[in-house]
Amino acid sequence: MSEAGVPQGAAPLPLRANGVRKSYRLGDGSELEVLRGVDLAVLEGEAVAVVGTSGVGKSTLLQLLGALDLPTAGEIELGGQPIAGLSSLELAQARNRYVGFVFQFHHLLREFSALENVMMPRLIRGTPRAEAEGRAMELLQAVGLGGRLAHRPWQLSGGEQQRVAVARALANEPKVLLADEPSGNLDPRTSGGLHDLLFQLRDERRISMVLVTHNLDLAARADRTLYLREGVLSEG
Repeated sequence: MSEAGVPQGAAPLPLRANGVRKSYRLGDGSELEVLRGVDLAVLEGEAVAVVGTSGVGKSTLLQLLGALDLPTAGEIELGGQPIAGLSSLELAQARNRYVGFVFQFHHLLREFSALENVMMPRLIRGTPRAEAEGRAMELLQAVGLGGRLAHRPWQLSGGEQQRVAVARALANEPKVLLADEPSGNLDPRTSGGLHDLLFQLRDERRISMVLVTHNLDLAARADRTLYLREGVLSEG
């Protein structure tokens, strides 16, 4: 058996990090080490919650796992492929193919409708417009917003906006969904609905999820909860 109980010769893991470190050079020339050797293997369809105190580096870790930033040392693999040494274009293509992002603040484009926001990742990928529109309509139906296709973000509630953000994150059929405090801006009732949606989509689409959260109810629903302390992930 190999890491995380995966048999030798099994299909590549959707996401793996090995010995990942991240440091930043401060203005006075000193170095701040945020991550000190993170190891993580995420199985297909697995939901992993990452919890920890504010400022410990959870968002930094998520950015590295999603290839939005590169580690100072260590290795990250998406779909079995190391991202080290990839060009900026190749990194963008890897993100586009493997990863969907949901942030605490939905970051929807205000001037576009819900449908257009969800179409955007497919259009950027080069998908024909009719196909991108069909995919976006299907996803908005799946998240319960089939009647809100033409609404702009400012015409939607906070929970509806976050559902649009989830649909947008799934537009390119990612293998991994990375969520940074996805319900952190919502009231408890709306948060519960969003959590139900995330796990329903996980079960239906076999998407792996890494959920950075302070919400203990959300963390409790994950298959595993990991704690980020002093730059290292642990199970307890």
